[in-house]
Amino acid sequence: MTLKLLQLRALLVLLALLAVFAALSPAFLTTGNMTILIKHVAINAILAIGMTFVILSGGIDLSVGSVAGLAGIVAGALLNKGLVLTKWGVVVYFHTWLVILIALAVGALVGAMNGWLVSRIRVAPFIATLGTLYVARGAALLLSGGATYPDLAGRQELGNTGFLQLGSGTVVGVPVPIVFMVILAGLGLAIALRTPFGRRVYAVGGNERAADLSGVRVKSVKLWVYVISGFLAALVGLMIAAQLASAHPATGETFELNAIAAVVLGGTSLSGGRGGIGGTIIGAFVIGVLADGLILLGVSEFWQIVIKGLVIVSAVVLDQLQDRQAQRAVALLRSNS
Repeated sequence: MTLKLLQLRALLVLLALLAVFAALSPAFLTTGNMTILIKHVAINAILAIGMTFVILSGGIDLSVGSVAGLAGIVAGALLNKGLVLTKWGVVVYFHTWLVILIALAVGALVGAMNGWLVSRIRVAPFIATLGTLYVARGAALLLSGGATYPDLAGRQELGNTGFLQLGSGTVVGVPVPIVFMVILAGLGLAIALRTPFGRRVYAVGGNERAADLSGVRVKSVKLWVYVISGFLAALVGLMIAAQLASAHPATGETFELNAIAAVVLGGTSLSGGRGGIGGTIIGAFVIGVLADGLILLGVSEFWQIVIKGLVIVSAVVLDQLQDRQAQRAVALLRSNS
């Protein structure tokens, strides 16, 4: 019974938060507030989906916030200034969809760099992704000169309009970020639970040595989980730039902490091999509801940071308790058999 409650902790906390904030703030459950809340949740949830695959494999990705900022700056530069070919005195402006693809490719490339460092060079994931965090952030600052790229609406004569729809558009009345969250959550669940790749990710995180001996290409799995994380981080950066209609190199600071918090709150073990996308989405909602509710209640931003930190620490403690309960259950079964 205790183990089951620990496994459902994120859902129970979410339901409790919804009940408390609904009772304390009449504005909490209004349509407008719920729409804004879910849009904010969608940003963190998409980032956390990629983080889930990395943590399930036994790794960590601290670079996702910086990758989001870099992707936004790449898109902003291409939309505002185009690609300057100095040698020929030509400026090339790309179509909006090509700009988006280039920015996503940059994110995937940074993810591949992380994966290569972790899987081939055997650098500890914490150190490797901490290094690329600084590299990506520095690249964004160099590319923009530390300035903001404003007005990303594009120009009709250049064929690069429509970028803002990525953040502020709707599909059948549903905001685009929410549509992306639903699609990517479903795709992530299918990959994790229904594909050989998903099973290999769990195997690598559960016992890397055993997975290697059983024929799993451990290095390839590690490489691809970081590529997925980088790609989704870039998508988040593009959506934020589209929402703000501008790109700033500081975009995404501390985003990695929110993503890790959502994953841990959702029940994915930091040691790898246990957890899933469904729990991560619930964890993202816990973070979003907590932040939104505290703002509506007028709680100081400083206290919000303290409370979020306490929630994360509590989640890690509960994760350790769940591991111990599971180990006891396994030991009990073995003793009875």
